[in-house]
Amino acid sequence: QVQLVESGGGLVQAGGSLRLSCAASGRSFSVYAMAWFRQAPGKDREFVAAVNWRGGNTYEADSVKGRFSISRDNAENTVYLRMNSLKPEDTAVYYCAADALKRTHYGDGIFDTYGYDSWGQGTQVTVSS
Repeated sequence: QVQLVESGGGLVQAGGSLRLSCAASGRSFSVYAMAWFRQAPGKDREFVAAVNWRGGNTYEADSVKGRFSISRDNAENTVYLRMNSLKPEDTAVYYCAADALKRTHYGDGIFDTYGYDSWGQGTQVTVSS
């Protein structure tokens, strides 16, 4: 099991920026991918961005492409989500997720919640108009 702790959420005005961090501990040496998902009230949890831990390939949802970027620090076992040009519709609880079972290796697992076996507690991001 990998333990994940997120930080960096908060309240920001539209057009502003935030950076979320997620520190992994435990079986972090066996992580295959890490990702950010978000969930707005009354909506399903949706994919935001992911990074392949070993190869460094990154993936972003169309809704955030060009505004958000994901990066990793292998030495610190930390993944970041840089969010620029924030919009009110980005308001949600943002969750960090890790794949220690290699589920993201198959099919579209990297884009779906089933690809990840460890989840953080979530951090609130609120964008005011």
